[in-house]
Amino acid sequence: MSITFKENLTGNFKESATANLKFLTASSIIGDKVQNKKGEKLGHIKDIMLDVRTGKIEYYIIEFGGFLGIDEKFFAIPHGKLEIDPDERIFLFNEKKETLEKAPGFDKHHWPETNEHKTAYTTEVWSFWGDQ
Repeated sequence: MSITFKENLTGNFKESATANLKFLTASSIIGDKVQNKKGEKLGHIKDIMLDVRTGKIEYYIIEFGGFLGIDEKFFAIPHGKLEIDPDERIFLFNEKKETLEKAPGFDKHHWPETNEHKTAYTTEVWSFWGDQ
């Protein structure tokens, strides 16, 4: 994770981050790598969607695939599906690369409607990943 570069924004950061990691800034998370527990690279965090009513992270936007900005696909991954590995400085998503390839995603130029309670896209996403 990029938290080592943002120590002044996230508080004291020690060598063994596992016990000390409690808060992160959004800017320290955006761009962080996402991989599964087998070490397969699944992309990186493009953005974070917050529920402004509760103040909690609803889901992460993961950018996956493509080359040099072409043919990337974005995915909404529910907050509870990602784990932080502070020692490796990455986010872990315990899914196979093939599963992500089949998941409902969206084009970076056509984001789904996000300000309705339940949209067709969010219903499809939560159904695919399992209700949170």
